[in-house]
Amino acid sequence: MFSYLRERFTSHLRERSRRRARLVSKDGRCNIEFGNVEQSRFVFLIDIWTTILDLRWRYKMTIFISAFLGSWFLFGLLWYVVAYIHKDLPEFNPSINHTPCVENINGLTSAFLFSLETQVTIGYGFRCVTEQCATAIFLLIFQSILGVIINSFMCGAILAKISRSKNRAKTITFSKNAVISKRGGKLCLLIRVANLRKSLLIGSHIYGKLLKTTITPEGETIILDQVNIEFVVDAGNENLFFISPLTIYHIIDRNSPFFHMAAETLLQQDFELVVFLDGTVEATSATCQVRTSYIPEEVLWGYRFAPIVSKTKEGKYRVDFQNFSKTVAVETPHCAFCLYNEKEAKAKEKKGYDNPGFVLSEVNETSDTKM
Repeated sequence: MFSYLRERFTSHLRERSRRRARLVSKDGRCNIEFGNVEQSRFVFLIDIWTTILDLRWRYKMTIFISAFLGSWFLFGLLWYVVAYIHKDLPEFNPSINHTPCVENINGLTSAFLFSLETQVTIGYGFRCVTEQCATAIFLLIFQSILGVIINSFMCGAILAKISRSKNRAKTITFSKNAVISKRGGKLCLLIRVANLRKSLLIGSHIYGKLLKTTITPEGETIILDQVNIEFVVDAGNENLFFISPLTIYHIIDRNSPFFHMAAETLLQQDFELVVFLDGTVEATSATCQVRTSYIPEEVLWGYRFAPIVSKTKEGKYRVDFQNFSKTVAVETPHCAFCLYNEKEAKAKEKKGYDNPGFVLSEVNETSDTKM
């Protein structure tokens, strides 16, 4: 028992040590941090709307609660100061004919309650502003306007956070692994993507970026060098009818960065394939982007995806997501270079070979026939 656990723990550590750093996680989050930024963090306050939207929910709700409680308490202090200056408080023993700025403010607590009633427009009718002093009227107008601004901003930020297309992107899923096999007589890298909702993504477009470290002829080392990877489906990569899972593929030709890779050397490569899916949400008309990434350990050479769509007896189409990431081993050339050489060899066999040692000699024919 202990030997089994020790073996599992050792294999886990070995696998963890081999785990590569990736820029984009499987769920689309970017693993990057900025250091030694010269600009101050206060620069984010210039675009306060985007800053609020990008905050996590716990921070957003903290700001939401603090904004309301802070404004209520601040204006409660101001109402208390107005009552104190005008000597409306009970400790000043106002006369019977004294008209206060605000009725029934007896202390800080009642001033806070009046501030709350004013800003949220409750208006119980027990406390109210009189026409005795202009300061109270001005403060009432100022708090009402500021309260509307705070309500509009904070409620709008929460509504925008809820309706962001980032949540829609969570219902788009990619296969756990990418596979390399023949498709249509060509060696291709295939990835499966599915839309978990029945509502479509309008104008969907799929593309990829291969991230790797390259060295230029001048000797410069470029980390995270980006190479375009074109993905297509049988119906084209523009305006996809994304109602059922699709298998997108990249043709490994001579212009592909995968052309010089082989099944034996794939795991020794250092790259990260990032796949993007852009589209417009049908319900909200907002654009969204879904992304995921694959490292060499997640690219299976010599496999294809298992069938996932079937037709029931009732005539309905059924998608079995149990086989969504399931792969099946198939016969595949161990490199793209070998496949194209094989095709060229077969093409030459059909055309025939030239014999470079063959020399055409001309023969002068003489006729011995005499007339």
